[in-house]
Amino acid sequence: MSIDVQQPRPYDLVDDTVRIGGVAGGAFEAQFNFCVHEGHDEVTGAFMAGDGTGGHGQFQVSVDVSGAAFTLDRLFVEVFHTSPKDGEELDKVVVPVLWGPRILPGYRVYLEHVVVDGETLWGISTRYYGSGNLYHRLVSANPQTITDPNVIQPGTLIRVPQT
Repeated sequence: MSIDVQQPRPYDLVDDTVRIGGVAGGAFEAQFNFCVHEGHDEVTGAFMAGDGTGGHGQFQVSVDVSGAAFTLDRLFVEVFHTSPKDGEELDKVVVPVLWGPRILPGYRVYLEHVVVDGETLWGISTRYYGSGNLYHRLVSANPQTITDPNVIQPGTLIRVPQT
């Protein structure tokens, strides 16, 4: 049995509809499960992939998480199949993602901004949000590229969440 989650990618910004897609299969009963959670609240479901005879097939599901009581901006998307023998979760793939609505209320998309010499997160935040005090949105949306909010390098591509 194999599962290859191609969407979302690690640390993608997602909105209230998390789209999960990829390729899965390799078992007679080709039912797979998903779970989107932050460690506490979760949204779960199932889907079919493959052909029921051991083949592999593409899958894509849209998961509405708007009703979840998530309190963190980091979520985990899990895809797995369940053992018919004992209910154990098998071949689990876990993808960490960033939940845009927690970073910016009303989040829908992000812009890309390339840092130029002399810019600061305060200044970029002022440009896009009207206030330098909101620079934490940029830090939260870019954990892989902004490791120290006091030091950003020219040429760095950062995501700027938008409503």
